[in-house]
Amino acid sequence: MAQAKSKKKQEEKTVSKGRMYITSTFNNTLVTVTDHEGNVICSGSSGSVGFQGARRATPYAATKIVTQLLESMKPFQTNELEVYLKGAGMGREAALRALKNSGIKLSLIADITPIPHNGVRPKKKRRV
Repeated sequence: MAQAKSKKKQEEKTVSKGRMYITSTFNNTLVTVTDHEGNVICSGSSGSVGFQGARRATPYAATKIVTQLLESMKPFQTNELEVYLKGAGMGREAALRALKNSGIKLSLIADITPIPHNGVRPKKKRRV
């Protein structure tokens, strides 16, 4: 009788301090968790949680994403996060509130929303 080969267990990578990027648009909320080098640990969006259409942009969907990602981060034993917020959607503050209530230490909260310095090019001058 043939014996089944036993696979070596993959070593679980522990990330004590990570980064969370929350991109909140008017249609969706995207959350990505990385280590300090920028390697993605886990990511999700309100669509991946199961929301469709206009419900993806709600604050409730944003809290659901964060709680799901915190569950998937447990094997990595992450206890400290730097949070980077981007965009102007409704899920932005709700995601941050869910993070604060989770008990994970937040070492940094930064807003990295791009702001135009000069705006768009002006319209061509009218010739009469």
